[in-house]
Amino acid sequence: MAWASLSDFLSMGGYGFYVWGSFLVFLICLVGEVVLVLNRRRTLLKQLSLTHEAIKNEKNNETTT
Repeated sequence: MAWASLSDFLSMGGYGFYVWGSFLVFLICLVGEVVLVLNRRRTLLKQLSLTHEAIKNEKNNETTT
């Protein structure tokens, strides 16, 4: 397709709202997925750290008694 102007490109032959809306929804979902994955990773690392500390403390308590 060839567009004569920027407004022709943005209107996409009358389907601009659908096309650009679809891109916007895609980007929102993509950013949301990245945020959720980073949040899950941070939570998992925190949980593993707490578990590791608890096991370490148990081993220290067993060796001192």
